[in-house]
Amino acid sequence: MPNKIVLTKINEITIYRNFIENLPYNIKLKDRSRALRKAGNFPEVVFWKQVHTSIFWKIDFDRQRIIGNYIVDFYVKTLGLVIEIDGNSHNDKDSYDKKREEFLISLGIKIIRFSDYRILNDLDNVMKELEGFIIKEYFV
Repeated sequence: MPNKIVLTKINEITIYRNFIENLPYNIKLKDRSRALRKAGNFPEVVFWKQVHTSIFWKIDFDRQRIIGNYIVDFYVKTLGLVIEIDGNSHNDKDSYDKKREEFLISLGIKIIRFSDYRILNDLDNVMKELEGFIIKEYFV
């Protein structure tokens, strides 16, 4: 396939890179991002243990990544994919979350969300769902 770079294979299905260049970055959020990584809420830590050091299909994940004026829970730069883990911090923030999601989508980023409850109680299926999402979105 011309101009396509293979990232990995998931269940023998070739997944292609979708690297989005020159993402906006608000340096003023750097300390906040670092603090969030250090604090690490429990569901995020559980998810991180499933994906860090390229454990998940040799795909590299970043935690608490700054994109524009927002900090996302997880970002896969080689796919242009944000993974959000929604818990109590997202309650009563529908308008903020919608604005944030619209901004990320306008950059060409894809987003998948999981509840913190599912991370803690249904992790195997969450990981299968993430596999399925990647296959659906990045197998071209």
